[in-house]
Formats: sequence, C-alpha cells, structure tokens
Amino acid sequence: MNDEVNTDRIAAALFGSVSLLVRRIRQVPTGGGLTMPERQALSQLDRGGPATSSELARQAQITAQAMGTTLGALQARGLVGRRQDPEDGRRVILTVTDAGRQELSDKRNARTELLSRVLTGTFTPAELEQLAAAAPLLERLAQKI
Repeated sequence: MNDEVNTDRIAAALFGSVSLLVRRIRQVPTGGGLTMPERQALSQLDRGGPATSSELARQAQITAQAMGTTLGALQARGLVGRRQDPEDGRRVILTVTDAGRQELSDKRNARTELLSRVLTGTFTPAELEQLAAAAPLLERLAQKI
C-alpha cells in the first residue's frame, strides 16, 4: 500500500460500522412505547425548536398526513403542545412539552447506560482511550455532511 490515505476505504469502513451501531442502538427497547416515527418527530422538535407539521414532514421526508398522525399521537400523550402562530393565525406551531423532553431524556439515558455497560465489559483501557479520541472526530464528520 502506498503512503496516501485511502479515504474511500476509510469512508466505507466508517459507514458500515456507524450504521451498524446506530441500527443496534435503535433496536434497544427503552420503554415508554414511542414508535420510531414518534421518537424521530419528538427529537426533531427538541433539536430544531418549534415548527409546523408541514415543516417537520419536509425534514423527515414523509407525507404531511403521516406526520399529522404521528404528531396527533404525541399530543394525545402530552408530549407535544400546539399554539397558534402569532404572525399567521391559520398556522399551528408545535413544541416539545416538559413531559416530551423527559421522555427523550429517559430514552437517551437508557441507551447511554447500555453503551457504558458494553464499553466497561468489552474494551481495554487503551481501546477506550481510542474511542474517546474518535468521538469528537465523528461528531465533526457528522456536522460536515
């Protein structure tokens, strides 16, 4: 192999390993009974702030009807609140409620605890240092995509 870094090989390896990690984490039951679309919509609102149903549907690349059904279920459980847009009374703005934020926090904490247990029982101290060093690089990579 030459001295040049093979970015195609690195990209393929990262894509495969990160995709597997994300799939496996998403499969972990965390209680609370949120469906994947509900969890994604709630996370979108939490990260992006107040939005309309149509804005959320566009971001998620799903139909407005599907997003409406998802948001209706979240609202019925008290996880999403609705208010009239002060600038356009025809529009409804959706926000995450305190209960919705707590639901997301509980799910993230459960997944973080699982990762911590696996890291503790599976990896050497040197490997843990490598993973710790890679985390900010992976975050920077994600932000650039």
